[in-house]
Parts: sequence; structure tokens; C-alpha cells
Amino acid sequence: MKILQVCPKYYPSIGGVEEHVGNLSERLARKHEITVFTCDPSGKLPKEEKINRVSVRRFKSFSPNAAYYISFDMLRELTNSSFDIIHGHSYHAFPLHFCRYAERKQLVVTPHYHGYGHTPFRDFLIKRFKPFGRKVLVQADKIIAVSHYEKKLLLNDFTINENKISVIPNGYDLSEFHNLETLSRENKTILYVGRLEKYKGVQYTIQSLPLLDKSLRLEIVGKGPYKASLMTQIDRLGLNDRVTWYQDLPRQELLKLYARASVFVLLSQYEAFGQTVGEALALKTPCIVANTSALTGWIDNKNCFGIDYPLRVDKVARLITRVSGKNVGDVKLWDWDEVAQLVESEYTQARPTR
Repeated sequence: MKILQVCPKYYPSIGGVEEHVGNLSERLARKHEITVFTCDPSGKLPKEEKINRVSVRRFKSFSPNAAYYISFDMLRELTNSSFDIIHGHSYHAFPLHFCRYAERKQLVVTPHYHGYGHTPFRDFLIKRFKPFGRKVLVQADKIIAVSHYEKKLLLNDFTINENKISVIPNGYDLSEFHNLETLSRENKTILYVGRLEKYKGVQYTIQSLPLLDKSLRLEIVGKGPYKASLMTQIDRLGLNDRVTWYQDLPRQELLKLYARASVFVLLSQYEAFGQTVGEALALKTPCIVANTSALTGWIDNKNCFGIDYPLRVDKVARLITRVSGKNVGDVKLWDWDEVAQLVESEYTQARPTR
């Protein structure tokens, strides 16, 4: 089949949607002709290249504050393209919505939808955008949600046919976790991995540090618009010597940070899946997550522990103290090969009634 994947960003960018589309595309490319249309706001990356059998085309875009990814060049190319399958990703950016203007036999959508904007202004915009945003969901022949939480949210927020929504979770390359689970945890670190946005809740972990044993350090891996504010908070609290920053780490170095951490903490208000939680658990690191959105699906109070909003810093500190260093048992994770097979089966199923 001739398949087009459409997403706001792709490798070398790093993030949940990027990882999802990259892993899926490379596996599908073993059997099918795969092309990726994506954006490059910088204009510095190659416009066309082949990555692991995947043809990647990058389009210049307007992306205020690294959001929306509006590319009229991509829209024009889509309207002149023809594919068997067009698979659009990320409701929260425009490339997905442009997909409905392309000629295709089947339109598949993975929204990675969490229902909120990342700032009050973006939240205002996303609510006003829903009548337009709903159109691509209605026109889609298949919708793939990455969690049951996301499926429920889509049904609550849009009037769409439940029968065309399937739940296929994100996957993992399980082989990359081998031989890393036994690395020493003597460093006593709290780990956060993800984009630096206010809604991700990293500030609560920072604010809990003065209440924790001074031997515990915080390692933050990521970048984003909230970093300057976080740095100001750290400086004001006199915690510069207890916080280490990383970004754009090689994959193996990131995995070592997971494996060496005493506890992984993600206090995000909105997640469609929570990929980093699975990575931490795969490397036998106990997790603390906010009891919100799709993160609730990870909570078992054995390996992953939840905490309710509104968050109190003293409760965060107590839970970190209790959970740090706990032994983690086996957790069921999906392999990307399994996920690719399930997605391929969605492509080949008959079109449902809309």
C-alpha cells in the first residue's frame, strides 16, 4: 500500500507524537511504501530525505511558540497528492486537519487528544476550534485512540461514531531495555522527562525538594517555554546545587538516567497516554503520577502511585519519600511491532458507516 503519515514534527525532533509516528512508520516501511509529511519551522533541515526506508518531506511552517504548525505549502501538496491511506496525527496542530483535503482511499486519524490547550489562551482557542476540528474526525474512516481515556474524551467532546474508534496503545522497543534494569540507584535521584510546560507540573517536584532529604537530587530532561520560570523558582529556593538539567540526550544516556533514578515523577494535568511512565517502569523505576487523564491507567499502587489535584507540596514530598527506591515488578507493555500490526489491520478493514 502507498501510505502517507502526516504529523507536525518528525525526527530529529523528540516528543511523544514524533516517537509514535517514527516507530510506526519504520515498521510499516518493511512491507509498504511509506511517506511522511511534516513541518520544519527552522527551514534548516533537509526538505527531502530517506530515513530507515521512510521518505520524509519537510515543509516550512508558521509555528508561534512551537505550536499549531501552519503550513500552506503542505496543504497545497496534500491537495495534489494521492495515497491509498492517509494517516494524520495530533489534533492539536493543523497538519492533521489539512489531511481531509487530500485524495485518498481511506483516512485514518490518531488524535493524541487531551482536550485542553497548554496555556489559558490556547485553551480558549481550542474550545473555539472544536466545530472545525470535529470535521476531520467525522470524515475519518478510522480513529485510533492511544488509551481508553482518550477514546472516552473524544466521545464526550465530539459527536462521532463510536464504532470507528479503536484503542491501540503506544508501543516500546522492548529490546532496548535489556541489561539496563540492574544499574546502581545509589545516586538517589528524582527524574522528570518531558516537555517543559506549566501543565506538566514539574514546579511541584521542585517545590518539594526543600522538604526532602538533602541527599535527593532532581534531574530534569527536556526543553520548552516554561524552563525560564522553573530556573527562576530553583534559584529563589536556593536549589541550584540539587538540580541537573539535560536536553537532546542520546537515547542510551536517557535510558541510563531512567535506570539509575530512585523515582520517576510526572505530575501532568493532561496526557493522552504517558509514554515516559512506561519507559521508567520498564527499567524498574517506581513512578509517581498525577491522578489525572490517561495517567490514571498506570496507577496500581505497587509500581506506580497516584496523587490527586489540587496538589499539596507536602503530600508530594511525603509520597516521594515513601516511593523512592521501591522494587518494581513486571508491567505489561506493548512492543512497537505488535502496534504496527494492529494499525496495519485497521488500514485494511472495511470502511464503517459514519
